[in-house]
Amino acid sequence: MEITERNAKQWARLGPRGFFGQAMLDIAEGNPNIIAMSADLGSSSGLERFKTAYPDQFVNAGIAEQNMIGVAGGLAKEGFNVFATSFSPFIAIRAGEQVRMNLGYMHLNVKAVAIGAGINMGFLGNSHFGLEDLSLMRAIPKMTIISPADCGEVLKTVQAAANFDGPMYIRLTGDGTCKPVYLDDYDFQIGKSVSLREGSDVTIVACGSMVKESLDAADLLAEQGIEATVINMHTIKPLDHKALDIAAEGTPAIVTVEEHSTIGGLGSCVSEYMAPRKDRVPHLSIGLPDEYIKTGSYRWMLEQQGLLGTSICTKIADFLKQ
Repeated sequence: MEITERNAKQWARLGPRGFFGQAMLDIAEGNPNIIAMSADLGSSSGLERFKTAYPDQFVNAGIAEQNMIGVAGGLAKEGFNVFATSFSPFIAIRAGEQVRMNLGYMHLNVKAVAIGAGINMGFLGNSHFGLEDLSLMRAIPKMTIISPADCGEVLKTVQAAANFDGPMYIRLTGDGTCKPVYLDDYDFQIGKSVSLREGSDVTIVACGSMVKESLDAADLLAEQGIEATVINMHTIKPLDHKALDIAAEGTPAIVTVEEHSTIGGLGSCVSEYMAPRKDRVPHLSIGLPDEYIKTGSYRWMLEQQGLLGTSICTKIADFLKQ
């Protein structure tokens, strides 16, 4: 599988969690050490074809995420490379203690894959939203965290994870209405961000579903004479400090955009790094509010929370005028 314009547009229709299963099929071919686990959400994780193609490499743990992580840890101890999947709040919060002990403390080779993170689960409501998972996962020592920007980057992430020895949290945001960011191949490295657009007035640092919205916002800002650099910070931990150093030196302001609470996520990561700097620049954090939000369709909720390109543009323009 490779990223082409045609493939990227076809994959986008599946959405990141639907396409995740296709990426798993790609890495499992000829690799019997790959194990996919589900908390009775095989279809929601896009793993139905994987289950059919590799029945001996698929484990349904049932609606029991805590047990699933324990079993995943045991399989990892036996030399398997395990991808354990569930909805974001269930794998990050319900199974948080097991993730902390088995993935963090024991440093086992398990990839915890959070499907439907952010507010992607729509009408299922706040019980299924991943509003605070980054704040919990990034506090676990030795945990690598990746939030892919689109389906092409889901493929890149899964491929990189298959060759990565250690615990990882993969956060899948967005759905089939999200347009692709990448239309051709590019260099993906864990811990190294990707600069997608260059500008001298402001640097927008985004992750997951908000990368495309930030690119849209940058286009709208350009119509107002504001040129923005846009960085895809796909790896939340370890954070690309070099990219932030360049941003602080090259632009007079930094904006972070994420489909996560403004407490404890990407914005907090950037603030924690930039705060001690003597040459720090103003920082605007755009994300979900510190509250449970009104439920609706995914795009409607993004609009209501000011996370579409038009609203992001307005917020940034107003911030730069201060």
